Amino acid sequence: MSKKQAYEKKLQAQLDEWSADIDKLKAKADAATADKQLEYYKKIEELQSMQDNANKRLTELKQAGDDAWEDIKVGIDSAWDSLATAFKSATSRFK
Repeated sequence: MSKKQAYEKKLQAQLDEWSADIDKLKAKADAATADKQLEYYKKIEELQSMQDNANKRLTELKQAGDDAWEDIKVGIDSAWDSLATAFKSATSRFK
């Protein structure tokens, strides 16, 4: 397995984990009071938007040639860090 393939696999696994986290937040939102539901769903929408962006970046990476993927990796790492921070904040906030 090449470095690029290993990196893609790692990112896909993280996206899958975040999808599961969003599902958990949705379940908590459904069980929350009306006021809290609004707060949950607003945050869930933000996370889903960020996740969609990360998914697009992963697609770009998959389509990039073996020569160019290292250049794309820098932007992806930045987006991933932002998303990871947002997920940590949201999940800790709604526990």
